Amino acid sequence: MQDAEGNDVSLSSLFGKPMVLNFWASTCGPCQREMPEFQAAFEEMGDEVRFTMVDIPGFNGESVQRAKQFVADNGYTFPVFFDVDGEASVPYGLSSIPRTYFLDAQGNVVASAAGMLDAQTLQQGLSMIR
Repeated sequence: MQDAEGNDVSLSSLFGKPMVLNFWASTCGPCQREMPEFQAAFEEMGDEVRFTMVDIPGFNGESVQRAKQFVADNGYTFPVFFDVDGEASVPYGLSSIPRTYFLDAQGNVVASAAGMLDAQTLQQGLSMIR
């Protein structure tokens, strides 16, 4: 995947602390609606849990520029990455978004959730990896 500056980043290079891995697109209504919950959790726990928000360019007209504009317009400060070639989502068998995985510090999936997360479900997942 790529970071906001277009640099290639491997997901495994981000292991080392518990991780919330979210696949999303700004063209996805449920994805848009769950973003404030992720931002709140990032502000609260961003030092102890890595938030890895992976945009899916090509989903329903999604583009890197559109996603960047969505993030900027909403003041989101969590790290955003772009799965421009599908290599980040394929290993997780992604078939729909939003999709969230909760990984331990070694990168093992501890829990996952399909569809839009509410604050309670997000907190439950976070409690499983902290």
